[in-house]
Amino acid sequence: MTADSLHSESGGYDPDASRPTGLLDVLSIAAMVLDAEGRIVFWTPQAEDLIGYTAEEVLGKYAARLIIHPEHLQSVSRLFAEVLATGRSWAGAFPIRHKDGSTRLMEFRNMRLLDDLGDVYALGIAADHTLLQRVETDLALCEQLINQSPIGLALMDPDLRYLMVNPALERIDGIPAEDHIGRHLRETLPFPDVDTVESALRQVLTTGTPLLDQYHVGRPPADPEHEHAWSLSFYRLEDPGGRVLGAAASVVDVTERHRAAAEADRARRRLALIADASTRVGTTLEVDQTARELADIAVPELADVVAVDVLDSALACRRIRRPDNGPEFFRALALKASHPTVALRAADPPGDLATYEGDRMVTLCVHTGRPVLVRHVGEQDLPRIARDAQASSLLAQAGVHSYLAVPLIAHGEVLGALDLKRTRNPVPFDDDDVVLATELASRAAVAIDNARWFQSVRNTAVTLQRSLLPEHPPNLNGLEVASRYQPAQATSEVGGDWYDVIPLSDDRTALVVGDVMGNGIDAAATMGRLRTATCAYADLDLDPGDVLQHLDKITCDLEHYIVTCLYAVYDPHTRQCRVANAGHMPPALARPGTAPVLLDLPPGAPLGVGGIPFETTTVDLAADDVLVLYTDGLVETRLHPIDDRLNVLLSFLDQPGRPLEELCDLLLYGLRNSDDHDDVALLVARAT
Repeated sequence: MTADSLHSESGGYDPDASRPTGLLDVLSIAAMVLDAEGRIVFWTPQAEDLIGYTAEEVLGKYAARLIIHPEHLQSVSRLFAEVLATGRSWAGAFPIRHKDGSTRLMEFRNMRLLDDLGDVYALGIAADHTLLQRVETDLALCEQLINQSPIGLALMDPDLRYLMVNPALERIDGIPAEDHIGRHLRETLPFPDVDTVESALRQVLTTGTPLLDQYHVGRPPADPEHEHAWSLSFYRLEDPGGRVLGAAASVVDVTERHRAAAEADRARRRLALIADASTRVGTTLEVDQTARELADIAVPELADVVAVDVLDSALACRRIRRPDNGPEFFRALALKASHPTVALRAADPPGDLATYEGDRMVTLCVHTGRPVLVRHVGEQDLPRIARDAQASSLLAQAGVHSYLAVPLIAHGEVLGALDLKRTRNPVPFDDDDVVLATELASRAAVAIDNARWFQSVRNTAVTLQRSLLPEHPPNLNGLEVASRYQPAQATSEVGGDWYDVIPLSDDRTALVVGDVMGNGIDAAATMGRLRTATCAYADLDLDPGDVLQHLDKITCDLEHYIVTCLYAVYDPHTRQCRVANAGHMPPALARPGTAPVLLDLPPGAPLGVGGIPFETTTVDLAADDVLVLYTDGLVETRLHPIDDRLNVLLSFLDQPGRPLEELCDLLLYGLRNSDDHDDVALLVARAT
């Protein structure tokens, strides 16, 4: 028992000092002193508890006669004499007679004492043998469990300094046991949240409530390159009297479980990314949009900086033999970063054409048709990743530490490359990233391939369509004309809409608008045939209804085509316009001073139905009257009733004196949407 336990801070007696506080109290060690004759001269309260006699009952009595069985007197007397004569201590278990007459086995330690007068005494220290054996067994068990346990264990004082650590904790944190002792907890924990851990442990010391299975991740000094995970539990340690001795910590290395869970989570996220890509990449038949969708998917899940570059020859749909080591021309289509970075300045802006030499990583990627992976980018790698020295310097400044390029391959043809860089994400690209990037690139490549061929065919159809339309309206007598043709603004194919302005004899003018139902090159070619036929029949000076009758016969000979058409002939001398309709949208008429209207014409059947006559209607056109002919792509939508759209058309004609070119632009801007799926032919005429 220490002096601190005997006295309070004020120096007085501490009433709590008598509480059991240690192992000696648990064992209830008894002490007795015998003089040279074997009489008891000192007797402790613990001896009374252990043997049953009070001090008054034993002091001055011969110990051997009182507590030793007769059959053991001789051996005890011999041991007693030997200890007094030689000074050698004796230790062992010995049966003692209790006051109640029972025999109890005691663990003894006997030794000689000398006082200042030279007198000799014998000190006997005893404890219950069974209790001592149980305590020794418990201690041995605890020691073996602590030393052999795979769980890291540590004991700390109330100031959170290490008192003891077991070998398992040495292996877990990589710090020898002797280097732990005396150090603070925070000096050895490799956790970024060590303040939180220490605060929680102090709370355990204060409340006594254990803190169990706390999950922490960090990088131990023994393996700073990899993350490890541990499950920590904390307990308060108290002596039998309730005094706080410190804290115990158990540390279980759950790194394998952490990595397995992280890998499973990573696999789930990769599958989710692939599933997401299947719905978000290739939503249109536009090459640029598909490339942007691919970049959006890859950032930031796969890379911090992503570029999608397509070979210029692939965009032009030219199949050329790839050189083994020559330069390549890339068209940048998309560029995306997860955060502001100078690495964007090192990349080619979308739309730009750039040349990459044969030794560049991206060129190697398209030449071999295989991914190029640089797990750890060094200074010697940057010049082969960047286009030039300036770009290389910017990539170094951005902190590019890992690089991956995968080819865009569709139907066996390399179209370009998906270029991936990591700057903020500290984990380098690995083989799993290569597999994921290749899968994303493969899906996107098919969509890009479809889009480029579609755009090629569409461009051909647009070119054909425009080549078959009149470039500039001719100078006409008594009539001012403006026109527009606009292909579908969404990713649909070009239709067969057309218009024509045909000068006739006697200053008359034929105005034609038609729509071949269908799309693509075939529809454009059919439109061209009908336009040519219309010009031929117009020269015959036929009635508009008769012209449509002849066109109907021609259309019947075409395979599976239905055509709507409006044919009008204006005579400036009579100021009359004769109109025939073959299933087409009604023309609009705007007169100064009156509300615009739709002409009430017999609708007629579309061309190609066959055998149905077409009626001709005469309409008076005064000076400054405006006649608007159009195809259904100007007014039809999937969301609005056609009557509402026609009313919107008329609302734009409230100022018939507006310049016709301006009026055409106004109608297209006001009525067309970015996702319209039909083309438009628009023809506007004003009587002069």
